[in-house]
Amino acid sequence: MTTLENRPNSALLVIDVQNGVVEGAHQRDVVVANVAGLVERARREGVPVVWVQHSDEGLTRGSDDWRIVPELAPEDGDPLVEKNYGDSFEDTTLETVLSGLGVGRLVVVGAETDACIRSTLHGAFTRGYDVTLVSDAHTAGDKTAWGAPPVDQVIAHTNLYWNYQAAPGRTAGAVEAKDVVLGGTA
Repeated sequence: MTTLENRPNSALLVIDVQNGVVEGAHQRDVVVANVAGLVERARREGVPVVWVQHSDEGLTRGSDDWRIVPELAPEDGDPLVEKNYGDSFEDTTLETVLSGLGVGRLVVVGAETDACIRSTLHGAFTRGYDVTLVSDAHTAGDKTAWGAPPVDQVIAHTNLYWNYQAAPGRTAGAVEAKDVVLGGTA
């Protein structure tokens, strides 16, 4: 139901599942395993897997922290989008990549829930995409020292409010990995 014309396809968007981003993150191993399972399913079903990789002053391009976690392996031909801002669309090639693949629906996984995931969810939705958040395949690090709620509450709140997003001609929602429909609407 995307508002993007001639964009009937879906893609799995894997955001910032990098060593330095998810090290010590809430339920890191469970989330990475759920992402890996979805990547495997997407490949079996012929759904594109698009990888997003963040870099900034604290996450230097080419460093071990910058690398995608060893449990996940982009394949040759998988699009890889490098970014420097929270929204994966901001000043990147993501829109061009998705347009070229005819993608109008995104299934979103990765990190960090309260930063790049939220920014990208909203960025995609306002650009006309249907956006499904995989409720048990995103995570974040503990930011309670800066006044944030505990990570499990951040994740629960994000899952809750994403189920109630509405806009003309677009759909949003959060579903568990086991219930994700990659090729159509969830």
